[in-house]
Amino acid sequence: MLRFIPAIVLAICATPAFAETTEGHEVYGGDLSLLWGLPFAGMLLSIAIFPLAANHFWHHHYGKIAAFWALTFLVPYAATFGIRTASTDLMHTALLEYLPFIILLFALFTISGGLLVIGNIHGSPGTNTALLATGTFLASFIGTTGASMVLIRPLLRANDDRKYNVHTVIFFIFLVSNIGGSLTPLGDPPLFLGFLQGVEFFWTTTHLAPETLLLVVILLVLFYAMDCFLYAREGSPRPKDPTPDTPRIGLLGLINIPLLLGVVAAILMSGLWKPAFGVEILGTWVEGQNLLRDVIIIVLAILSLVLTPKDIRARNEFDWEPIKEVAKLFAGIFTTIIPVIAILRAGSDGAAAPLVDLVTTSDGQPIDQMYFWMTGVLSGVLDNAPTYLVFFNLAGGDVENLMGPNASILAAISGGAVFMGALTYIGNAPNFMVLAIAKNRGIKMPTFFGYVLWSVAILVPSFLLLTWVFFGFD
Repeated sequence: MLRFIPAIVLAICATPAFAETTEGHEVYGGDLSLLWGLPFAGMLLSIAIFPLAANHFWHHHYGKIAAFWALTFLVPYAATFGIRTASTDLMHTALLEYLPFIILLFALFTISGGLLVIGNIHGSPGTNTALLATGTFLASFIGTTGASMVLIRPLLRANDDRKYNVHTVIFFIFLVSNIGGSLTPLGDPPLFLGFLQGVEFFWTTTHLAPETLLLVVILLVLFYAMDCFLYAREGSPRPKDPTPDTPRIGLLGLINIPLLLGVVAAILMSGLWKPAFGVEILGTWVEGQNLLRDVIIIVLAILSLVLTPKDIRARNEFDWEPIKEVAKLFAGIFTTIIPVIAILRAGSDGAAAPLVDLVTTSDGQPIDQMYFWMTGVLSGVLDNAPTYLVFFNLAGGDVENLMGPNASILAAISGGAVFMGALTYIGNAPNFMVLAIAKNRGIKMPTFFGYVLWSVAILVPSFLLLTWVFFGFD
């Protein structure tokens, strides 16, 4: 059902009524009530609840559910403000935000899926800590999704003779699937959305590096201590390793490394090169550098599919279901978030004024730690990409101001979205992917609330320390 929405929109845009003008009536967020945010809330709550309460139903119908919430917004929006306005707003969001977002995720998922780590690594505390550190470092350059998919299976193989291995997967989600992706727009979806809003490529590298380093050091030291304790508790002699030893440890699919570098180069190009040309597509102006970036990234993904031996992807257990789910769900998210963004842009004049009051002082000054914790907690409970957009716009949405005078606010929003996506299984897309792979390998992973107990016990104290060191407490 969801796949028919673009066709419907294109048909609408081709009608004479739409062709009268390429610009729809601009809707002022101050005129919108919170009721317009219900489809967005319904979309996010569906993502949070259905996989846990009705997993079989969700697996077969998540696209229909996303389409339902998208149409729940679009139909009354078009009836209230006109088909032309609804179509213009939808195409603007699709062409400038959704498509670049999903193209990058698709490319990173595809190219990283062509990299295969071979060989049997023995999961001692030192080896496991080194694997986590490596994945954390890689996450900012090949994405949390890419790093998770490349390294989770080698990590599980390394520990398949261990009695205690749940903690290894949990710390992997903390570090590789979330915190490690904080330094570039390639690392985590929220930061790429910020890049699309105009945040400079290396802005988070320079502004979040100290916070990231503190968290990584704390968690790696804690993991090493815990793994040493559990490793010693397993005793000796050690169980027979079910994975046969191999003469060497290696990496196959090396052709994908220059392709990944090509993705990085394309992103950098779009941020540094500002040509004077572009193209208007159905009333939305797409800048030339962004159009070229997306074309290059798609070509690189196709090259990965053509040049990577099929055997490598088969041994990697590569399939398209994870990226299909992300594409469909985020189509619903980006559609239903349209009125929410408009309301937030209205600031204290809009229906979100109480939320504005929570993150600002009585004289209107933003509160760093409130932005950090509110962005973070909602990122863990909902999803960190749309949550980042919500608070980015709540902070005014002026990228020059947020990178300059209010840089601490943007750092708080960015850090909260990326770091606290690790609070639950649903905070970031790779979390669920890693969970599924671990369970498929026979790891007795904790339930949703069991995982939350781990994150509350380990992450929350770390975040409190981070807040005290970098954002201060009033």
